[in-house]
Amino acid sequence: MSEEILINVTPMETRVALVENGVLQEVHIERTLRRGIVGNIYKGKVVRVLPGMQAAFVDIGLERAAFIHASEVSEREGSAVEPINALLHEGQALVVQVTKDPIGTKGARLTTHLSIPSRFLVYMPRTPHVGISLKIEEEAERDRLKQIVADCVASEGIEEAGGFILRTAAEAARESEILADIRYVRRLWLQISQQTQAAASPSVIYEDLSLALRTLRDLVSPRTEKVRVDSRETFQKIELFVQELMPAVSGFLEHYPGERPIFDLYGVEDEIQKAMDRRVMLKSGGHLVIDQTEAMTTIDVNTGAFVGHRNLEETIFKTNLEAATAIARQLRLRNLGGIIIIDFIDMEDEEHQRQVLRTLEKQLERDHAKTNIIGITELGLVQMTRKRTRESLEQILCEPCPCCLGRGIQKTPESVCYEIFREILREARAYQAGAYMVLASQSVIDRLLDEESGHVADLEIFIERPIKFQVETVYTQEQYDVVLM
Repeated sequence: MSEEILINVTPMETRVALVENGVLQEVHIERTLRRGIVGNIYKGKVVRVLPGMQAAFVDIGLERAAFIHASEVSEREGSAVEPINALLHEGQALVVQVTKDPIGTKGARLTTHLSIPSRFLVYMPRTPHVGISLKIEEEAERDRLKQIVADCVASEGIEEAGGFILRTAAEAARESEILADIRYVRRLWLQISQQTQAAASPSVIYEDLSLALRTLRDLVSPRTEKVRVDSRETFQKIELFVQELMPAVSGFLEHYPGERPIFDLYGVEDEIQKAMDRRVMLKSGGHLVIDQTEAMTTIDVNTGAFVGHRNLEETIFKTNLEAATAIARQLRLRNLGGIIIIDFIDMEDEEHQRQVLRTLEKQLERDHAKTNIIGITELGLVQMTRKRTRESLEQILCEPCPCCLGRGIQKTPESVCYEIFREILREARAYQAGAYMVLASQSVIDRLLDEESGHVADLEIFIERPIKFQVETVYTQEQYDVVLM
């Protein structure tokens, strides 16, 4: 399995693509004006306690108060969790960590069970426990890793200083690498502890790494053959990070200086566009229909034009097998989370049902998000969950369309602006022009002249040409043209 990671950096956003055997599997986007906050640690203030919900709202300095459940405060588990009003009271200062970004109308989700991830392990300063990733299955390797952590903790004299969870990446790691990680997270925790003492409520105590550095920490695996970065400045930051935390990775870091945009080179832009479609075509002629709602995502499998060679049951079985592989990829690519219901085509043969489920499970093994297939309902629907911590690709790139009263979606003016910037860069590299005229809708032009004006000025300096703008009232929000002058 060949795996490459592509990192595309502009002043406006950072985008990461994970490509396996030449096929895009995951896309991660972080915009400069709207960074995710998962992993950030805040000193907040309890603003409302809700005994009926066993929860509370905490002001951490965001537009909306964040939400915390009693189980995320209590040291007990299950039904033994204390009442929320015995744990928290209004006006109380509370050190919390974000576990889920604000999504839609919902505020961020919080926990007081803090954790600090590094390359091979996660440090839990308030939880005296050592755990091993379930994806490390060999018992001898699990025992070896536990012993290494015990030896490192003893040598550092930090027996009473919390616990650790060994990540999947720790499999086959050397003791020196794990010790370096332990020292790194301990240094970080000491800094956080000192800042917490002096900080007011609400305020941010610790911000998680940028997307480019998180990618190195979380996505690089033994299968990774190359990490290509198209920004020299970001490449230099990555090199310093790698030298400190994961020197073994430095051998396959590469700066990409090419004229052609790195995402175009790998066909990533086209795949991102396809990931906005409801319908996903299968090679057999069948197709998937994916509908994302606030409560859940539904995926319907259809045979389409595929009729098979022998009989209907064979046609259905082959279509479902292909669909299982495609669904696993689409969940990762679109970053779909929460409850997922899959309506495979009905199969009478129980062995066929088992093989389709096994195929889905096997394909999901490579998913970095935690997944759980619950089984098949009486109606023949496959129920599963996928951990959701950040917005889906659709939620990042799109917004409800006012033209169809929210029944459809369209790209945000921000997304269209960044597409325009990329198009101007392509034109500037391909043709010599005296200036560029952007024709677009009122909302897009307004954003280009207001929020994005600084980026426009930077782009004009970079291409050494002026950029002009003209509103086209008949254009929809997604329509635009870049005219050479």
